[in-house]
Amino acid sequence: MSRILNAFNALMRRDFRRKTLRVSARSFATDDGDGAAGDLGRRLKDSAETVVIGGGCVGVSLAYHLAKAGQKDVVLLEKSELTAGSTWHAAGLTTYYHPGINLKKIHYYSIKLFEQLEAETGQAVGFHQPGSIRIASTPVRVDELKYQMSRTHWHPTPQFLIGPEKIQQLFPLLNMNKVLAGLYNPGDGHIDPYSLTMALAAGARMHGAQIYPHAPVTGLTPTADGRWDVQTPHGTIRANRIVNATGFWARELGHMIGFQHPTVPVHHQYVVTATVPEVKALETELPVIRDLEGSYYLRQERDGLLFGPYESEKKMMLQDSWIRDGVPPGFGKELFESDLDRIMDHVEMAMEMVPVLKNADIINIVSGPITYTPDLLPMIGPHQGARNYWTAIGFGYGIIHSGGVGKFLSDWIMSGEPPYDLIECDPNRYGHWTTVPYVCAKARESYGFNNVVGFPKEERFAGRPTSRVSGVYELLKDKCSMGFHAGWEQPHYFHKPGDDTGYKPSFRRTNWFRPVGRECKLVMEGVGVIDLSPFGKFMVKGEDSHRLLDRLFANTLPKVGQTNISHMLTPRGRVYAEVTLTQIAPGEFLLITGSGSELHDLRWIEREVSDGDYHVSVSNVTDEIGVLGIAGPKSRTVLQKLTDEDMSDAAFRFLHCRSIQLAGVPVRAIRISYTGELGWELYMDMKNMSAVYQALMEAGQDEDIDNFGTYSMSSLRLEKGFRAWGAEMNCDTNPLEAGLDYFIKLNKPADFVGKQALLEIKAQGLSRRLAFLTLDTDDIDPEGNETVWHNGQVVGNTTSGSYSYTTQQSLAFAYLPVHLIHVGQQVEVELLGKKYLATVTQEPLVLTEPTRTRLQKKSKRS
Repeated sequence: MSRILNAFNALMRRDFRRKTLRVSARSFATDDGDGAAGDLGRRLKDSAETVVIGGGCVGVSLAYHLAKAGQKDVVLLEKSELTAGSTWHAAGLTTYYHPGINLKKIHYYSIKLFEQLEAETGQAVGFHQPGSIRIASTPVRVDELKYQMSRTHWHPTPQFLIGPEKIQQLFPLLNMNKVLAGLYNPGDGHIDPYSLTMALAAGARMHGAQIYPHAPVTGLTPTADGRWDVQTPHGTIRANRIVNATGFWARELGHMIGFQHPTVPVHHQYVVTATVPEVKALETELPVIRDLEGSYYLRQERDGLLFGPYESEKKMMLQDSWIRDGVPPGFGKELFESDLDRIMDHVEMAMEMVPVLKNADIINIVSGPITYTPDLLPMIGPHQGARNYWTAIGFGYGIIHSGGVGKFLSDWIMSGEPPYDLIECDPNRYGHWTTVPYVCAKARESYGFNNVVGFPKEERFAGRPTSRVSGVYELLKDKCSMGFHAGWEQPHYFHKPGDDTGYKPSFRRTNWFRPVGRECKLVMEGVGVIDLSPFGKFMVKGEDSHRLLDRLFANTLPKVGQTNISHMLTPRGRVYAEVTLTQIAPGEFLLITGSGSELHDLRWIEREVSDGDYHVSVSNVTDEIGVLGIAGPKSRTVLQKLTDEDMSDAAFRFLHCRSIQLAGVPVRAIRISYTGELGWELYMDMKNMSAVYQALMEAGQDEDIDNFGTYSMSSLRLEKGFRAWGAEMNCDTNPLEAGLDYFIKLNKPADFVGKQALLEIKAQGLSRRLAFLTLDTDDIDPEGNETVWHNGQVVGNTTSGSYSYTTQQSLAFAYLPVHLIHVGQQVEVELLGKKYLATVTQEPLVLTEPTRTRLQKKSKRS
């Protein structure tokens, strides 16, 4: 047995067998320089603009950024010592890389901050930047690296795809037998978490923030004017807002105000070796490596090595007792018992990849708690359901997130809107359906999935289904491939006998490609039914409903019985939300938004209600109302069989709404379809949904009615030129560059949010616009966020893409400079390392049904 295994066994026999071990970060000292335990040292302030609760690196970073931005009366409360919790024992990895799009900005800012923080504060931070390499040892991993490169070129992140020769040059201690390629980020590395937090604290104090250690929060009481009384053993602070940055104590703080935050502590282990002669002999520090197949990271620690694995979901360990019983009193700078058996598979893979590990002596094993959310992403921003309550919790990678998140939240707090889109980290993406069993199942899955291949259209199945299933779920679940949307199960596509079924992800066209084409043909030529229940649905009514909605939305309000597409904008004129707005009765409105932005949009509406003192009621009816979409040229024929209402074009016009009886069931029908074809959305009590669905399917037998899913709807909407919120429009874009001019009424009398900013943007002129592209591809289609090139230069990015089954070609929307948006302009779109020719094309490629009908009528008249 190798020396490393003997060292493990020796450690397991020694004091590491204890269930907790009191040590501290890097230097293993316990004094954080903030005073003796239990002694506040100075009088607590009576009031504050912002109270940050939690003294880990994220909370301290927020205090630093708020104070530096000029906010007065910033207070940070820490129950014990700064860095207690997860910060002090973190491995301190820093990387520009992130597979997502927006979090790259968080990582980038953090690294740039770390580079200059010591000069600013005079506090050493122990920042090492030897770079990092993500190792690909299978062909599909090489594809993954190419996929990520195509999504990175339009960002400032330094990132390169390198071959085995370059990898060995950078990390000469690797066994190169299985290495095919690597993703190299120069400037990556690691930092001392303790020193980083102390530097941020020093900077926060320099700019006037007050930091109180040994000041636990014992109670939180909201006031009538939207502020908070923050109670501690040393007194009460009246705060304009509070920020929960308490790490694995987040649930306990949330409980004080009635929230069940979906976070759970996870045991994470890493191993530190003694001096390794081969490492000591090197002239330059080794880059950090991440062996994706081995599922571990490894870096140099002084003259030795540090490596940490991510076990499979079957072997990893949750501290789920803390959800039930709370964090043990006094726990702060303690560790868990280490467990060799859990990580042995990864240790062996690490020794194979880095053979010098086989003869290394172990000096330390760290097993400490880090916090996971169900999807591994943090919860950042204001929380729906409590005014002026913000969260910065759920960080599995708090060190690299700390700088960027502090800046992001500070900018949001100071300006009143997010500086850029980060909806994937919105705390309001979770809801009542995130039960404890679900949270634990997803945390296990996410931990084990840390280094799995990140395919497009990824699905993860642990904890599903939740309580959020529609009235037709049981009828459809065995006929389709379900997707997961804000807790809901929704069909992506349907399979038939002979189809290749099952979840088979790929970077290229895979088993869903042909079934989706079949569904597009169904909707274009016949009639199809889709479950749209995951839509977010709100009812707004009251004497001030018109005034409220006229302030919130840039479009004019629809008349009674009519519908329109409207947008909520930020003060800077960015697109905060897209909503289908229907006035169903005088002063009573039904608002429909996407599933992923349900509580995101509701919070924005509720804030305006509170700030503007409107006399309205706003209710969330998402779970109460089921929705079926019916679309296709034969949809009217099917509906007419089930109702006495006249469904003709003259009687039931596009974008009109009517209450009808459908097979004896009361239904609110809106003539609209996101496929762009003739269609209706049918809103009904969820308990009646199954009956209506079955009636439709029976009535449509002669028309060969069938089901379709969201994949085909996405293809159909794209070829019609329909924009989608979260892709073509979000908090990074204004509606003018997104081509939404038709929906933005700058001349309406109401001073809607963002109006003045849009007038200024229009006067200044646009530098980029959304363009519609057709692509010459082979077995691959754009997804969105790919780099667009012209003459060897990066000129933009795609926002969404798909294959058009109607026109038999790949399509994409892309933001391009205004000088490159004329029809016929050729550019290139990067897909899996290859640049495909793309042409700017007049949109839409396929006319919508209302447009075709209007042109036909006009032709007949002439």
